[in-house]
Amino acid sequence: MNINQTLAAEFQLRQEQIDHTIALLDDGKTIPFIARYRKEATGSLDDQVLRAIDTRLQYLRKLEQRKEEILSAIDAQGKLTPELSEKIHAAETLVETEDLYLPYRPKRKTRASAAIARGLEPLARILMQQDPRTNPDSEAASFVDPEKEVPDTAAALQGAMDILAEEMANDADLRKQMRRFTMLSGTICSRAADPEAETPYQNYYDYQEPVKRIAGHRVLALDRGERENALKVSLVLPEGHGPSIVVHKFVKNQSPCGILVQTAAEDAFQRLLFPAVEREVRKALTEQAAASAIQVFASNLRQLLMAAPLKNRTVLGVDPGYRTGCKLAVVDETGKVLDTGVAYITIGEGRKLEQGKETMRQMMIKHHVTAVAIGNGTASREAEAVVAGLLKELPHKAAYMVVSEAGASVYSASKLAAEEFPEYDVSLRSAVSIARRLQDPLAELVKIDPQAIGVGQYQHDMPKAELTAALDGVVEDCVNHVGVDLNTASFSLLSHIAGINQTIAKNIVAYRTENGAFTDRKQLKKVAKLGPKAFEQCAGFLRVPGAKNPLDNTAVHPESYNAAETILKECGFQLADISGQSRSEITAIAQKHGIAAIAEKAGVGVPTVTDIVKELAKPGRDPRDELPPPLMRSGDIMELKDLKPGMELTGTVRNVIDFGCFVDIGVHEDGLVHISQICDRYIKHPLEVVKVGDVVQVWVLDVDLKRKRISLTMKKPKA
Repeated sequence: MNINQTLAAEFQLRQEQIDHTIALLDDGKTIPFIARYRKEATGSLDDQVLRAIDTRLQYLRKLEQRKEEILSAIDAQGKLTPELSEKIHAAETLVETEDLYLPYRPKRKTRASAAIARGLEPLARILMQQDPRTNPDSEAASFVDPEKEVPDTAAALQGAMDILAEEMANDADLRKQMRRFTMLSGTICSRAADPEAETPYQNYYDYQEPVKRIAGHRVLALDRGERENALKVSLVLPEGHGPSIVVHKFVKNQSPCGILVQTAAEDAFQRLLFPAVEREVRKALTEQAAASAIQVFASNLRQLLMAAPLKNRTVLGVDPGYRTGCKLAVVDETGKVLDTGVAYITIGEGRKLEQGKETMRQMMIKHHVTAVAIGNGTASREAEAVVAGLLKELPHKAAYMVVSEAGASVYSASKLAAEEFPEYDVSLRSAVSIARRLQDPLAELVKIDPQAIGVGQYQHDMPKAELTAALDGVVEDCVNHVGVDLNTASFSLLSHIAGINQTIAKNIVAYRTENGAFTDRKQLKKVAKLGPKAFEQCAGFLRVPGAKNPLDNTAVHPESYNAAETILKECGFQLADISGQSRSEITAIAQKHGIAAIAEKAGVGVPTVTDIVKELAKPGRDPRDELPPPLMRSGDIMELKDLKPGMELTGTVRNVIDFGCFVDIGVHEDGLVHISQICDRYIKHPLEVVKVGDVVQVWVLDVDLKRKRISLTMKKPKA
């Protein structure tokens, strides 16, 4: 079975879907482009499935390459047999492949290699035959040679057993069997390095759990506790079972030679095999846990980036602080900075406090601020209290929301922020970022390293390359799914568009600065280094509002403009009819005519016609507009001490992790809904029910004032 057939079987897809997908990837097409504009070829596979196929494809190709390297290396030693070649070709993982190569891999000096150098390998073969008539001591006597460091028969027999032990431990089938047995029957145990020490890992000071049942977040906690020298972690097998597997495979009888082979088998298990398998199983558990954590992080990030924007609102961003005051920034509905300032509203009282309030009040009245975004960091609680009070005094209606400021300080101190706002200091840039996060989370958060956004678990323990690839993929998918305005998009947004790298993004901004706003998509071809391939990839994701051709402000790709005009004609419209206005009736008319019939006349596939009709019905649509808006607050705020068990509250899901989700209920500390409290049915993971940004009803279970912890439930209490 070749790689393409393997992928088709694994993903349960038609062979032509896989073949076409791989051909497109190999041709340099980006995943957002394939997902959006090559649906006929792939059978409408979405970006997440395409990324999974791409990842698996790279693994299988790496596996095939490694197999060829190993076959070549063994063949060069003159030890490649047809049977071994067949086994290597049949191996399904890199681990299995390396197991088969292990006996032939060049080794550093070991007890076995030293024994072989002393000429003891023939003795090892004699012992392994386990002939009841053989006297081991008599056979060993002929190998005694003080010049070769074999002073007596005991040393000769020990060397022979060392050779056997290494061979047993390197047996590929045995290693596979031992790994499987450890995964099914092993137990992972941890104990405290110092039982008296107070650490975050006290739950694991005397802990054990079957390997097959341990949850990923607990694996990561044990790994971190071990790295920080707070825990000692080990794997154990049922008493006696491990050595018996080796003995059963190699020991034929209890003859004098058989007894020595048994001793070698037990040594192979204790000294070589199980330590290696323990490392491999621990590594496999960590890799599985990391893969799951990366998947959760990616899912959370996707929801955060795709949160509904707060459109057509002037927003005041508040970056709270004590000694240095609260930094303020007002941005208009396009994100342009209108005003900045500082207000001392979180410490003290009297004149300074009143001056701070007046500063904020005047800014909100002058610019008709209708929404306030408050960072959730230091002094957020006090700033929120002042803002809630000020909103009641305004002559117009306004509301506020506490937003995560994770990564805001990283962005504000970055070179990108300095280029964007050279006239503002670092703290004022943070206030601008906080305001814009509420207005358009996607446009603002793409400027920040995804790992700094804070919607994962143990993200700093993840393998850097895998985490970066996964999160960058999510950002790319989200930016392209929404599309960007070619004339207002920042360098950061543009650099995530399919086919556009950072150099081309800078060139687009430079072209825009020098020549003024783009008036159509074709002008992109004049941008330095943006050739035909890049144009093909990016054009459909870049919008030009007010363009002469209204299709330039839709997700219709230029390659399909003729098809779009044919569809319009079939539905009784002209191109000018869709300029700047919704034409929802197009959908009904197209369905009445029959999508398949229109597709045939337009010369494109049914999926393409379906997508074009959606765009013609709502030109320039933002898919995020269909989502529920952010949960804004305007009333009295609560403190932790105000919460009582049974109290019903409305909150926003801020983070989803393996064992539950954290919900913002407006009291500064997010409450935890444990996975068992999310719904009445059994679920394997919270993501089955909730996602970041969901507005949910919760009830208070318990409040720990000392540790500032809130336990919540999403199960409605029985009356």
